[in-house]
Amino acid sequence: MKDRYDFHVDRVRYLNEHGAPLDSLPELSKDTARLLAAYANMVLTRTFDNKVIALQRTGQCGTYPSVLGHEVIGTVIGQCMAKDDVLVPYYRDQAAQIQRGVTLTELLLYWGGDERGSAWAHCPQDLPIAVPIATQCCHAVGVASAMRIREQHRAVVCCLGDGASSKGDFLESVNLAGAWHLPVVFVVSNNQWAISTPRALQSGSETIAQKAISGGLPGHVVDGNDYFALSEVLSQSLARARAGKGAAVIEAETYRLGDHTTADDATRYRSAEELKRAWDREGVKRMQNYLHQAGLWNAEKEQKLQAECKEFVDTAVKAFLASEPEPPTAMVDYLFESLPVALRSQREHLAEKYRQGGVS
Repeated sequence: MKDRYDFHVDRVRYLNEHGAPLDSLPELSKDTARLLAAYANMVLTRTFDNKVIALQRTGQCGTYPSVLGHEVIGTVIGQCMAKDDVLVPYYRDQAAQIQRGVTLTELLLYWGGDERGSAWAHCPQDLPIAVPIATQCCHAVGVASAMRIREQHRAVVCCLGDGASSKGDFLESVNLAGAWHLPVVFVVSNNQWAISTPRALQSGSETIAQKAISGGLPGHVVDGNDYFALSEVLSQSLARARAGKGAAVIEAETYRLGDHTTADDATRYRSAEELKRAWDREGVKRMQNYLHQAGLWNAEKEQKLQAECKEFVDTAVKAFLASEPEPPTAMVDYLFESLPVALRSQREHLAEKYRQGGVS
């Protein structure tokens, strides 16, 4: 007789596609202030996203990855994290970063190519945005290791996309998180596309969450457009991590409603019909519908919120565009803790040329 190992990956959902409850909601549904703050952050993030794309199209910002379709995931992450937790983001975590205290001007500086956009004033221990795929997972387990060694009741949230879950960096990090019992929660935003590669061609596993099993971690599949489901699962996973009970992997299912970045054209590889179906399930409208049905929202409040978000974004854009550019020495100033001898004379020469007005 052969021994058999049984493993389980749960799937959590509370709202249907129209924002109506499928079952009794978690306790947090009674926190009206939290729900309204969450929706406001989603709308602000989407307003900001639209503006940055417009800035890029007019040559006022660099290549930018739209967060359209991911607003619920990022908002939940930002709300569930404690102040002294550490966020290890990838490049589509604007909603979480705004919740954590990163200013819109700081985000604009980053995507405008300014290194000062990586120095968050209000959450300095959060790591900078990671554009390389999955490398941040290794950084996350390093930070979590330090927390464990210091016996701190803190946690790390490491964000990545579905494509990154096929990289060795992620799999090795899951293995280490399990072996060392680390306080880290991996949140995989499964938006169904790794640039132009659909989810079905990325991995043979039925879910991404089940990859947690190889590291001995719990894995959860959650509707990433369902605010209540993701809030419940992430809150529980973070509490478990802070209590010293180890890591977890959460697969948040959503859809990338925009192009991969402003350098991409998604119409070349996905159909209009598929995109329309995704828009019918998207999370911001679902949350708005829920608030309407609960008697917490109306058209007048929506109009007021939209106007406030636009004004807030416009103010941040003005500050970004008015920012004095950094000197050309910035290209080496942020690369090393201590500048190598071979670069010192070059930096001095560059600084002198800048002072003389010969380099800008």
